[in-house]
Amino acid sequence: MLALFPFLGGCGSEQETVAQGKSSQEDATENRIVATTMSTVEIMDELELDLVGVPETSSKMPERYKDVTVVGGAMSPDVEMIKSLNPTDVLSVTTLEYDLAKGFKEVGLPTTFVDFQSIGDMQSEIIALGKKYEREEQAEKLVAKYTNKLQEIQEQVKDKDSPKVLILLGIPGSYLVATNESYIGNLVEMVGGTNAIQGQKVEFLASNSEYLHESNPDIILRMAHGMPKDVIKMFDEEFKVNDVWKHFSAVKNGRVYDLEEPVFGTTSNLQADIALEKLAEILYEE
Repeated sequence: MLALFPFLGGCGSEQETVAQGKSSQEDATENRIVATTMSTVEIMDELELDLVGVPETSSKMPERYKDVTVVGGAMSPDVEMIKSLNPTDVLSVTTLEYDLAKGFKEVGLPTTFVDFQSIGDMQSEIIALGKKYEREEQAEKLVAKYTNKLQEIQEQVKDKDSPKVLILLGIPGSYLVATNESYIGNLVEMVGGTNAIQGQKVEFLASNSEYLHESNPDIILRMAHGMPKDVIKMFDEEFKVNDVWKHFSAVKNGRVYDLEEPVFGTTSNLQADIALEKLAEILYEE
């Protein structure tokens, strides 16, 4: 199988008031942040930070940013447009670093690639961004939401048997197999499931239905990425035409489930708590 993916206070009250006002103005003018993915946009919104640039998206843009300049898609942002905004920081994600870092560097863009490969990684990045932009309180509150949800779910499932789960990532035209190194694989393990594909060093693998049958999963999760409706149609056709799927226990027992974006993405996002809830419901369905 082939591997595919951080005031000085014045003495008098009047001086202090002036200083605070100045600090506020500096914050508005010095922090010129461009967020090139919706996951970073949503976090900036939760941290109550303004942006000068946002990505093109079909998702609902937070009200705070409705009139902000659109700088192109997450995978192919317009670097010249971003440059014209004189940003102090351009936010993207580590999964796009290989494709975007060189272009950003060539035009001198100050860039931060944040790691959202797992909920834990996302929480660490939120804390770091909160500290960097003096939004520690907002950051800690946001991070606590995911910690509390995970603890709640793990308490609910601690005495249940761990189901074996096969995770398929559908992209237009084909599908891959998600390992425990992937975000979705990490979610499954966090709620007590066992990934049917173990011992791999990569996030996704090429698919081979005969080999996958040998893994004998209790549950099959089909994750639609890119063009959800088309991908689900593709999966339906694959499971109908390829006779091997009929012999999977998960198929025979009706334990095949479709997971759609944005709740289930290839990297962590602010709907991770909802994703955890939904997965727990699926894995321990009675």
